[in-house]
Amino acid sequence: MLVVGIILFALGIMLSIVLHEFGHMKVAQWSGMKVRRFFVGFGPTVWSTNRGGIEYGLKAVPLGGFCDIAGMTAYDELSPEDEPRAMWRQAWWKRVAVLLAGPAMNILLAVALFYGVALGWGLVNRDVQPIPTDRVAAVVGDTCAAGQAGEPACGPGLGPAGAAGILPGDRIVAVDGVPVSSWADLSEEVAGLPGETVPVVVDRGGEETTTTATLTSSTVDGQERGALGVRLSDEGIPQEILDDPAYQTVNTYDVWSAVPATIEFTGDMVDATVQGLISFPSKIPAVAASIFGAERAEDSPVSVVGASHIGGQAAEQGAWWLFVLFLAGLNLFLGAFNLVPLTPFDGGHVAVVFYEKIRDALRRLRGLAPGGPADYEKLAPITMTVFVLLIGVSAIVITADFVNPILLTG
Repeated sequence: MLVVGIILFALGIMLSIVLHEFGHMKVAQWSGMKVRRFFVGFGPTVWSTNRGGIEYGLKAVPLGGFCDIAGMTAYDELSPEDEPRAMWRQAWWKRVAVLLAGPAMNILLAVALFYGVALGWGLVNRDVQPIPTDRVAAVVGDTCAAGQAGEPACGPGLGPAGAAGILPGDRIVAVDGVPVSSWADLSEEVAGLPGETVPVVVDRGGEETTTTATLTSSTVDGQERGALGVRLSDEGIPQEILDDPAYQTVNTYDVWSAVPATIEFTGDMVDATVQGLISFPSKIPAVAASIFGAERAEDSPVSVVGASHIGGQAAEQGAWWLFVLFLAGLNLFLGAFNLVPLTPFDGGHVAVVFYEKIRDALRRLRGLAPGGPADYEKLAPITMTVFVLLIGVSAIVITADFVNPILLTG
């Protein structure tokens, strides 16, 4: 199932690329521009056909795609019949619309997939409230039996709660002298005491007793966290609390209620995506270090290879909601990434259009004629620098995805 999932996710990425380029193509056609070629992939041509004056085709390396619009810059060679339909000759707003259509398609696809997740599985409740209980459902590990002098005799591999004599049904009252009144309080308190031996007060049948537990220590998202080794119980909690949406980790929706929920969820994801873009450069050194054995963070950047592997793992675990959600998030990232105001990204070309508008406005104030299309040759050093950086970063991330891939926990 892993291989099937990887293939399906890779196909999802390819479809996302096709829709991105399709957005550019359709808006260009509606704007009266000449579209010459529409290809999926890069490298040698595997297959192509000509329909309606456009060459459609598939390249050997299906890791991208392109839509060739005649006259994207004034340096493009054009046939006489294509000259009037050159992109650079069109109104500025038409050029901007064409350039934004690609990222817009990725964003719209992301929203549609988020909506599908909301309908099919539900969305995570951002404002979930902790269930008001601190009763222990189970102790992680083997059950302790009473030994000599009443001391607990614990089996090998027993967790700290079991070793301390804590039993299912106990209510934990305090940890290390700090009162806890909810499961959230308990989790927060023990998380901050990794590896420490602390007193734990429990209420057992209305009587309080104090024991001592040595908390375990584990690393989560690069931080050490302690654990007591107990699980939450809903025993004795009124059903109306268990059914209250405020306490549900996942909210489910119908066709209509999923609309505002999707909009709100998309807003949260856009914010997270922007933060991810801002932090992207700072994460590359850690990705490079992971190639040589360093621990790789779960939120580190991934390539098409890594994304497909994560999608494959989600499919293997039967977590199709995660498969779709991850593909949606990837589309949101692709849309936002293409809006970066640097050539060769779509956002860079949009920036050039607005530069021309601002420049011409200033020229009019001075009584001068418009300055004509921007000189893309002057932007060549920036474009080449960005391109080289992309190649380098891609090489690092792809290598890390092979050597030290991100693994989903079951």
